[in-house]
Amino acid sequence: MVDFARSHTGALDSEASAAAPLDLPERFDEVIEDLHVVRLPMVTRFRGITEREVVLFSGTAGWAEFSPFVEYGTEEASRWLRASLEFSGLIPRPTALAEAASSTDSVRGSAPAAEANGETVAVNGTLPACPPDQVESILSRYGRVGTVKAKVAEHGFASLDEDLARLREFRKLFPDTTLRLDANAGYTPSEAIEACEAFADFGLQYFEQPVPEVEQLADLREELARRGLPIVIAADESIRKAEDPLRVAELGAAEVIIVKVQPLGGIGAALDVIGASGLPAVVSSALESSVGLAAGAELAARLPRTDRSLDILGDRVACGLGTGRLFTADVVAEDEALTPVDGAIPVTRIVPDPDRLEQLAVDPGRFEWWAERLQNCWSAVRDLKVRG
Repeated sequence: MVDFARSHTGALDSEASAAAPLDLPERFDEVIEDLHVVRLPMVTRFRGITEREVVLFSGTAGWAEFSPFVEYGTEEASRWLRASLEFSGLIPRPTALAEAASSTDSVRGSAPAAEANGETVAVNGTLPACPPDQVESILSRYGRVGTVKAKVAEHGFASLDEDLARLREFRKLFPDTTLRLDANAGYTPSEAIEACEAFADFGLQYFEQPVPEVEQLADLREELARRGLPIVIAADESIRKAEDPLRVAELGAAEVIIVKVQPLGGIGAALDVIGASGLPAVVSSALESSVGLAAGAELAARLPRTDRSLDILGDRVACGLGTGRLFTADVVAEDEALTPVDGAIPVTRIVPDPDRLEQLAVDPGRFEWWAERLQNCWSAVRDLKVRG
């Protein structure tokens, strides 16, 4: 395997190198030799799917995951690939990544919450749309966690009664657990107001992406303030590109941003986004295997702490990286998977089990579909068609 991070490209932290196309061969299979596509079955339906297909490959720094959702086009999916290539060491990380984190902390008068030195990061449990009688069994997979994020609006506003029944059961079982909600942009502005009024009694830490557009989030925050509803708004789907959090901050559309390593193009890019926005951040997964979750854990370990973050999110930010519990099988044995133990996961690298890679492998047709998709994204990264 050729070490392109050393032999073909310089550091990407300078303006010149950041603006220049990467000096990569035309085809990914000239660099990525150990490519696997696996299908991970899920405990229950989540984000409308019951299984997750992910691509895994290794590089000079270790294993990485490429797993954009199947509906994403090449431009959006290419940012995911850039993050994966960086995490694997097949393209260089910004050499100023650590300095950028330190600089961000200095500018914002804070210190990193943790360092990527084997410590753990706190995670939240995830409660998908499910009948109330399944709440306890689903959350039992996470063990003891101090924070849970519940999915709502699976079918838009039509799901409200089901959501309320599930949340009432949750609060009966876990009266002292911190609760977040995530609507995945499932409401119209008028529906969001009504939903917020219904959810206000559950003591939310924040409500994630109730409406689709940034402007709608800003209007919703203004209306919530007018009505005296104490609900903190977080932006997730509104943050797909590096410039998005800046617009969220400029319009006052949210008080918290949700950041994900792959969609933003890598750990360094995500840290830049957090610093530039000036908003408290929560790292979340993109429904990845343990290999992909490892990149999120490293970013979570570098989150800066500020007064605003402490006020809203507490001393130890619970990140959305416990989603490994949503799979019935992972690419490593259960005792080696990056799943929560007492509400935390370690900051580490994951090496897939060869037997698991074979057992979970997709059929040849799906492998070829992903290989073609990866090549299209590779070409976009190589030609600098992918932007932050």
